[in-house]
Amino acid sequence: MDFTGEERIAAPRDIVWAALNDPEIMRGCIPGCQSIERLSPRAFEATIKVKFSLLSATFHGLLTLSNVDAPKSYTLSAEGKGGLAGFARGSADIVLEERGAETILHYRSKAELGGRLAQLGARLLDSTSQKLAERFFSDFNAAVVAKMAG
Repeated sequence: MDFTGEERIAAPRDIVWAALNDPEIMRGCIPGCQSIERLSPRAFEATIKVKFSLLSATFHGLLTLSNVDAPKSYTLSAEGKGGLAGFARGSADIVLEERGAETILHYRSKAELGGRLAQLGARLLDSTSQKLAERFFSDFNAAVVAKMAG
């Protein structure tokens, strides 16, 4: 599953970059995130509950940052195990483009699911993954704008 998109955020790039690296903001924006803890400057441990149609799974895993070019871009990689439901692996290349007082956040994501989740069918998994990504970036946008206002 591969998908791309962009989000226009009414905040300077430095503010958006700081938010992308703030575990509390990320916890509030990642759909189903139950916990996220920083292990090091480039590694986080997270627990995320995701519902795919009738099957729901709680994933425990690691999020890592690589290819970091602060405050312009990085790659976020994730790998989690969901018990009997299977596993999830993915990555997102994030690029922040400064445009006046705004920032355009570009993303290119890919994900792979295995186990029972993979048996649900590609169309359902693609559409659910795309909706989760869109929800994350929309919620992230709102959180950054709210932080700027507050």
